[in-house]
Amino acid sequence: MDTPRAQSGLPTSSLILDINGIAQTVDAHPWTTLLDLLRNELELTGTKKGCDHGQCGACTVLIDGERMNSCLKLAVTLDGAEITTIEGLGTLRDMHPLQRAFVKHDAFQCGYCTPGQICSAVGLINEGHAQSRDEIRELMSGNLCRCGAYTNIADAIEEVLSAQAGTPQREAAE
Repeated sequence: MDTPRAQSGLPTSSLILDINGIAQTVDAHPWTTLLDLLRNELELTGTKKGCDHGQCGACTVLIDGERMNSCLKLAVTLDGAEITTIEGLGTLRDMHPLQRAFVKHDAFQCGYCTPGQICSAVGLINEGHAQSRDEIRELMSGNLCRCGAYTNIADAIEEVLSAQAGTPQREAAE
């Protein structure tokens, strides 16, 4: 983990990042991942550290609108990028449609993976490739949920996709 005080004398690069709609200038060491920058430097702790190897999806954020595991991206490679974390998607008073659907469908249990699941689902919808429940499940397969809320997660995503397409949602889960 990158600790700013212990490494303050080592070289950094200055970056300009648009994080959740706010342009910010940050200094990052060459080895600092986007995940560590978000959590440690910017105190955006909604993005979770799971495996730290790109295998669980807990750290998924949107980079220029595309979903990405933030533990696999070095911050210095993102100068000028637009980054959206779970904190940038909505608020308690004005939730993103996927956040509302996750609550409605109880698409979380412990909640640890939920920020990454929601960011990944936003990216999935932006990509426009999911046309069926099977495609939703396949395209979300990079996001693990140890509690096993997969059916509810698929229900939530399917609801938002159906609402955007103007088609009725299925009545019951699988």
